[in-house]
Amino acid sequence: MFVLPPPPPRHPGTPGTGLWGNGMPGAPPPVVETNNVITYPEGPEYQFSVGEGTYILKEDIFLATPPPHPSESPITTLNPLSTAPQPTVAGTKLSLVAIKSKDAPSPVYHSPGMSQSKESQSGLDPRTSADTDSRSSLAKTGSGSNTSRNGDGVNVATEKFGGGNASLSASSKDAARRKKPKNNIAKNNSTFVSRIISHENLAKRLAERNSEDLFVFANINRAFNWLDLGSSIKQEPLSKILFTKAHPLCHDVNLLTKSSTHLDVIIGFSSGDIVWFDPVSNKYARLNKNGMINSHAVADIKWIPGTENLFLAAHQDGSLIVYDKEKEDAPFMPEDAPDSSEIPEKAATGSDDTASLLRYFSVNKSVESKNQRTNPVSYWSVSRSAITAFAFSPDCQCIAVVAEDQCLRVINIVKEKLLDVYSSYYGGLMCVCWSPDGRYVVTGGQDDLVSIWSFHDRRIVARCEGHHSWVSSVAFDPWRCDDRTYRFGSVGNDCRLLLWDFSVGMLHKPKASMSSHNYQSQSGRIHAESLSGRLRSNSNIASTHDESSDQAIAVHPVEERARTAVLPPIMSKVVDAEHLTQLVFLEDSIITTCTDGHLKTWNRPHVEQTRNSSEVTLSMVGS
Repeated sequence: MFVLPPPPPRHPGTPGTGLWGNGMPGAPPPVVETNNVITYPEGPEYQFSVGEGTYILKEDIFLATPPPHPSESPITTLNPLSTAPQPTVAGTKLSLVAIKSKDAPSPVYHSPGMSQSKESQSGLDPRTSADTDSRSSLAKTGSGSNTSRNGDGVNVATEKFGGGNASLSASSKDAARRKKPKNNIAKNNSTFVSRIISHENLAKRLAERNSEDLFVFANINRAFNWLDLGSSIKQEPLSKILFTKAHPLCHDVNLLTKSSTHLDVIIGFSSGDIVWFDPVSNKYARLNKNGMINSHAVADIKWIPGTENLFLAAHQDGSLIVYDKEKEDAPFMPEDAPDSSEIPEKAATGSDDTASLLRYFSVNKSVESKNQRTNPVSYWSVSRSAITAFAFSPDCQCIAVVAEDQCLRVINIVKEKLLDVYSSYYGGLMCVCWSPDGRYVVTGGQDDLVSIWSFHDRRIVARCEGHHSWVSSVAFDPWRCDDRTYRFGSVGNDCRLLLWDFSVGMLHKPKASMSSHNYQSQSGRIHAESLSGRLRSNSNIASTHDESSDQAIAVHPVEERARTAVLPPIMSKVVDAEHLTQLVFLEDSIITTCTDGHLKTWNRPHVEQTRNSSEVTLSMVGS
């Protein structure tokens, strides 16, 4: 008897038919999941030269993009002018950690303007620089304050976040009783996790690895990879987690609690969920489950430096929330709801009080609250638009926050006070980082510019022109920064990597600039456009004095380009075919990532020079 063959599968689609899943037309079939691939391109197009020498592409790891889960709704090609919501994606983002021996701490960048780091005691790696911050953690975990140095080299006492709240620090007295994730991710029945793929020789690879090797965590689409860059088969992940519907957008590793047997990794998702994950034991816990506290996507997430349990998450509704990985979640109701008079709203005429809108900073739950039995620890409403990124200052007292409302905000997180609000030239801001000494903040955004802001002088220092599209990541290079000269880099949607050098002496001050003392004493009317709400360059600085603080909240104007110093790049090169998403500086290399999954490592000049010198020495010995 002739038996008909079974019908073709309806997922993931039939090539050439234009059908997707259940037969819906209009979308190409998804990319078939494959293994990661590593290549070693050679040629002049895979190198670039700067003053110190030539950077050469060492390797290109291509992370396999997993196909959509069968339960996901199909993504159709929409009209470019359509305003329909699109899936939240973040390209390829990295977190790096090196588990080094205690007797060989990393060298620490130090200058008279930067406080002495404690990382040699805690085992942190202060020299890793990403688009977030320089990873310089100065806070002690056992007290409410620590010692740092001001710009004159004088020791001053700085407070620790939440150090004055006895109910918050009570859970951190006995480190031996700390909780660990309980759920085994390999045996879970959750619909949130699709599956985990662990390397068949995971235990052997971990046992044989060099303690100086670098672990890398990377997200691409709905996959989360754990790689070992010191391995000979670094393209093969130690483990890979596939999630069902939500996409991981950001993640971070706690450098204070890292060890060879334990790693604390937090992952933020497009659904608002947060996963606390230990890749060594394959255990995990889920926080803000189903958006219990905040249902908006997590755009950025970081451990608060110097703390073992606390991390800060930026949600896309403009909220900054501090969570404790060991606490249970509870439905959140604001404890300190602001008065209706404090919340800026549109008047009957339809115009906004732009100054009040930009100065608006609501503490819905303070870190000083005595109710610390459940999450959140703190809850701050910062903006009416989506937050895109934030970065901790090197002294851990402040954070710089950028958002789609075109603003850079500087917030003192210890006192929970908004200090300054700056506006981009136009368009939203996408990325932010601090200089290693904490003197400058660098941002990039939709105006195709990289902007340098002076934290102490409270003004813009320079605009950096050279990108041809949105700037997606900025980072300082700690190995090429000293007391007077700074090196930083940027990448963007123009697929370009740009390097910049600047010193204060080479940049003229804007003619209309004012010192921080003038900012304190001046207040004026802000002229705003009702449509865009942007501050005009001919407007005065609006400052309001907070009775409980000795520092004013200043809303700074947009400086005209003719009155602002312009800094050109020292190097510009297209390094990928896709939009670049992140830039990381390491001691021996530079790492760039893109939306398509490429992870490229560029060797610094001294690496090649050392290699060539060794070869010459060997040849001389042989002769």
